[in-house]
Amino acid sequence: MEPDRSHSTPKASSLRWQILRRALLRRPSNLGFAENPGEKTSLDKVSRRTRSGFNLIPFHVMSEVEENSDSLPKKDGCFCYTLPLPNAPKLFLRQRWEDCVDLNDFEVCKRYDIDNTGLVCQWPSEEVLAYYSMSHLDSFRSKKVIELGSGYGLAGLVIAMATEALEVVISDGNPQVVDYIQRNVDTNSAAFGSTKVKSMILHWDQHELSDISGTFDIIVASDCTFFKKFHKGLARTIRCLLKEHGPSQAILFSPKRGDSLDKFLVEVKESGLHFTITETYDSEIWRRHKNIINGDHSWTNYESDHCYPLMITITR
Repeated sequence: MEPDRSHSTPKASSLRWQILRRALLRRPSNLGFAENPGEKTSLDKVSRRTRSGFNLIPFHVMSEVEENSDSLPKKDGCFCYTLPLPNAPKLFLRQRWEDCVDLNDFEVCKRYDIDNTGLVCQWPSEEVLAYYSMSHLDSFRSKKVIELGSGYGLAGLVIAMATEALEVVISDGNPQVVDYIQRNVDTNSAAFGSTKVKSMILHWDQHELSDISGTFDIIVASDCTFFKKFHKGLARTIRCLLKEHGPSQAILFSPKRGDSLDKFLVEVKESGLHFTITETYDSEIWRRHKNIINGDHSWTNYESDHCYPLMITITR
């Protein structure tokens, strides 16, 4: 007699493929295809992404009427962030709706040997980096700053708008992502004051960075240590970009994610750089982290190892 498998629990690998399938198909509800509630619950359990993160910077989705601009493509939305600073201007961020990908995204990834995580969503570590920068305005004032693996550029834009930095370069290795960054730079340009801001396509395996080598006071990045194949290139890029004379540092926010962060730090050390790790770097972020651990259900399937970003400071 065959065992009853009708209520067996799907494997995590199977559920991740279902996440990808759902993103590619994007079945409209008005076509009569109803999503299985049990399937959605299982997918929520395997995915650790969250729409709200630590809820550090308030935002709302803008309507096309509010935007007073040409209609956005159906795959894009415009988000208005209210920075928690006195007299701060609004920050407008154009990005993809979550779970909205197409096959061309994967073709671009294969062509340039990159990942497409910058298109997937606004990752919580990016919000943490943005919030941290607003709590340390003096650290960025009059400095040359570059953000690596920026995604849609929230943190870089916040630094450009709020800290009176001399220059902010917002970079990513994915040309599709950099297109979004440039649109967001153009949209918010009136709020940058005297800070020079530009986008840049930057691959971590580039061996020729002569135009910008050794020129940055501060490098920032968030959740960029997930893929181990990019560790060596990221460590080399940080060493290459840090200013050689005078104080300079890289500030990264990243969860441990098993041994991924540890393996990246091995590459940092082998590159001749020094690092420190700080777990409690902001009282408000730490408070929200502890609340989620202790029963706040706003972040489904939260795990410290995969979700709470540690602060890594890297110096020469």
